Amino acid sequence: MFKKFILSAAMPLIIILGAGIVSAQTAPVSGRVELKKADGTVVPVQGALVEIFRTDIRASGPADKTDKKGVFNFAGLALGATYVISVSAPGAAPQYLPNVKAGQTDIKITLSEGDGRRLTPEEVREAIAKGAGGDAPAGMTEEQKKAQAEYEKKIKEIKEKNAKIQQKTAIIEAALRDGNSAFQAKNWDGAIAKYDEGIAADPDFAGSAPVLMNNKGAALRERAVATYNQNVKNPDPSAKVEAFRRVKEDLGTAAATYGRSLEILKNAQPGDISDPKLRDSQMAAALRGAADTFRLMTLTEQVDETKIELAKALLPEYIATETDPARKAQAKVILADLYRILGDSDKSIAEYRKVVEEMPDNLDALAGLGLSLVNAGYINNNKEQLQEGANYLQKYASAAPDGHKYKKDALGLIQSLKDEQKITPQKVTNPTRRRNN
Repeated sequence: MFKKFILSAAMPLIIILGAGIVSAQTAPVSGRVELKKADGTVVPVQGALVEIFRTDIRASGPADKTDKKGVFNFAGLALGATYVISVSAPGAAPQYLPNVKAGQTDIKITLSEGDGRRLTPEEVREAIAKGAGGDAPAGMTEEQKKAQAEYEKKIKEIKEKNAKIQQKTAIIEAALRDGNSAFQAKNWDGAIAKYDEGIAADPDFAGSAPVLMNNKGAALRERAVATYNQNVKNPDPSAKVEAFRRVKEDLGTAAATYGRSLEILKNAQPGDISDPKLRDSQMAAALRGAADTFRLMTLTEQVDETKIELAKALLPEYIATETDPARKAQAKVILADLYRILGDSDKSIAEYRKVVEEMPDNLDALAGLGLSLVNAGYINNNKEQLQEGANYLQKYASAAPDGHKYKKDALGLIQSLKDEQKITPQKVTNPTRRRNN
């Protein structure tokens, strides 16, 4: 088969699908208020005023009143900040509890009988400044101290996790930016290396990996095309073989990269991607990139046999989603072309027949079917296959414009069949078309 220069027009994508998941920055505080009476009995206090505020800044904080069981609750307070709780109730002496932190949910405050006075925030701050305080809230039990330690541990873990996410995000954003700059400069090696850096930072995260993988696939395809075009007329056979080996490797890696991108997107968890439309666009980009990669395998005739199963899986999915009729029709022939180039005539014939049945005038399918039938006929010494192959080649040659990619080869093969096999092409009867269910 003759060789020709191949063109490609891949472009990198510049968006990040979603940011890293950062843990919430607030946590609840809750507890109960009880009253120890003069006779020693302890009862819950209903209607106690519970105020909470920070001592490091002068600002009013939230307030709550206890329920009939003496329970109070604050839904969300800033992690890392230190608070003081001030409690007052009719018939009780006021009390305050310093060193309270977000996340404490089993606080117990015991009041004694008194005049029911309320401490102002200024009075509480002044009292704390005179020496109240400590590492743990006054009156905490051993269980509460243990819970406080667990809370501090969790806060540390959250901070460490968020720091790692921020570090990964910085690496990914830099890799995407630098990779796209290299891509625009046609520095394919540099672009691929940068995209790989970004992928390695979080290889399974649907919020970033698919964009980087799709861009890497585009860069691999561009490098394969450049290598092919530079070596298609290389007079050094050894250098040409080595170059074409690299073309096959790049196209095979590109196909696998698109496949992995799709796998991650399909398995994405809620929240991984900020906008569902971005997920859909990346899936479409991966499918189109894969289809273009398999098409380039056929145009360069550098087919990675290990990627056939991937082609069988992705091409139908791409065809089902492609809205451009020309690209859809083109894609329907790709799998058959892959089999033909690999020399698997039986499978290529079966795939070409499917296309011809649906599109009887598809030139690429007619040519491919004719070539595959003739090849099988020679291998099997089967005159019927040779005859049918000649029929399809003649139909193709009669319809194809001069200069069409297979026309010269088809005419030469028809003449050889006439001269050597005494086979004259006959008119092809179009098969019955399938009905779409």
